[in-house]
Amino acid sequence: MALRFMTAEEAAELIRHDDVVGFSGFTPAGSVKSIPVAIGEKAKAAHAQGKPFKIGVITGASTGDSLDGSLARAEAVKFRTPYQSNADLRNLINAGKADYFDSHLSTVGQTIRYGFLGKMNWGIIEACDVTEQGEIVLTTGVGISPTICQYADRLLIELNSYHPKRLRGMHDLLVVADPPHRREIPIYRASDRAGAEVIKVDPGKIVGVVLTNHADEVGGFAGSDEVTNRIGMNVADFLSNELRKGRIPSSFLPLQSGVGNIANAVLAALGEHKGIPDFEMYTEVIQDSVIQLMETGRIKFASGCSLTVSQEMLSHVYDNLDFFHERIVLRPQEISNSPEVARRLGIVSMNTALEVDLFGNVNSTNVMGRKMMNGIGGSGDFTRNAYISIFSCPSVAKGGKISAFVPMVSHTDHSEHSVQVIITEQGIADLRSKSPKAKMEAIIEHCVHPEYKQALRDYASLAGDTHTPCTLSAAFGMHMEFERSGDMRNINWGDCFKK
Repeated sequence: MALRFMTAEEAAELIRHDDVVGFSGFTPAGSVKSIPVAIGEKAKAAHAQGKPFKIGVITGASTGDSLDGSLARAEAVKFRTPYQSNADLRNLINAGKADYFDSHLSTVGQTIRYGFLGKMNWGIIEACDVTEQGEIVLTTGVGISPTICQYADRLLIELNSYHPKRLRGMHDLLVVADPPHRREIPIYRASDRAGAEVIKVDPGKIVGVVLTNHADEVGGFAGSDEVTNRIGMNVADFLSNELRKGRIPSSFLPLQSGVGNIANAVLAALGEHKGIPDFEMYTEVIQDSVIQLMETGRIKFASGCSLTVSQEMLSHVYDNLDFFHERIVLRPQEISNSPEVARRLGIVSMNTALEVDLFGNVNSTNVMGRKMMNGIGGSGDFTRNAYISIFSCPSVAKGGKISAFVPMVSHTDHSEHSVQVIITEQGIADLRSKSPKAKMEAIIEHCVHPEYKQALRDYASLAGDTHTPCTLSAAFGMHMEFERSGDMRNINWGDCFKK
């Protein structure tokens, strides 16, 4: 069956108001770039004529500005799931102009297949190759693309010549069976393969192919600084000590790392630390730091869901693709984030927190409990099922006006039952096998910024001598003080008890 080529504008004309569309990509890597821009322009034209035009948007995780940003600025998003990181989309969501529901990334594919999200009218997929026989070779991000291709009524393909066809073979595309027919995922090492190199679909589902040539819209992360470097060294010291004490096998364990400048600082520290042996990654996002450590031999293999690297680094990877082909595999997020595989391999998870309370409950999504930042992403998939779960963050934010540590988190994403270790630039709080009171003492002593230690000790005294020390009148006192004066350091606990 011959492929039908068309422009992005012609493809956008096929999308109707209220359609539900699944998009490829995981972070900007592998995200479609031309068709969503054209859909946004179509939405603007419809709105100018007083006509409604919004679509449901389902992705693997965050995407590039051409997708989330273009649709958000056009107010063309009816609902969005799961994780997002675009400022315009975030503003749309927090203004109540687009419904957003957060999800653990490992569950998105199965949620679609179970029918919980309703009918998916279209799938729009970025590929580096597509054949008349219905073989689709993905680019740098997998996300939920295999499930989209399986479940969507019709498909549009962005054939992006920026990415070489030689990427074929870097993907391992397994879609698990649904209950009651699901079997184990046969991955026993980070480097194991269990699926196909390509997505195979009925060629009749491919309605159109749009030719593009666009780099991934991967932005840079802030460089390391004294705080992030100190966090990185504290993480490396902790893991080295666990290894020395025999609580981690001498061969070490695969690592999962979040995204951003702290994650990069942690990986850099692990790479430099003489007490850490060469290691593997079983993670979501493969960043520049992973590539750098792979070339030095410190990272032996990396399994992920996307290759989210700078344009310069991606060009380097493509120039040396034979080398990286043997050391990188990209999987669907249902597999990269699988709780089953995380437990089997003994993943050490390392993620970041917005806010932590004195018992180890973690808020990673909502600022002051009500404004969505990005989403839970895959942190819950790994935290709950890790061999060791670590959360790190700077002890303060906004120049010291906000403490990352509060009596009670304003929103809970990860409970004290899953969070084992908290690390800041101040130190390490090992919460394993500790009572709530002991956790409180460890966190204040080792992780809290000196400017907030006394205030939190005073709160602990007010909270009483119960199993879980808490006084409801003051539990959100630091949040309320920030909203009143703009600085948590001004907290006066006595004000919390005034009628």
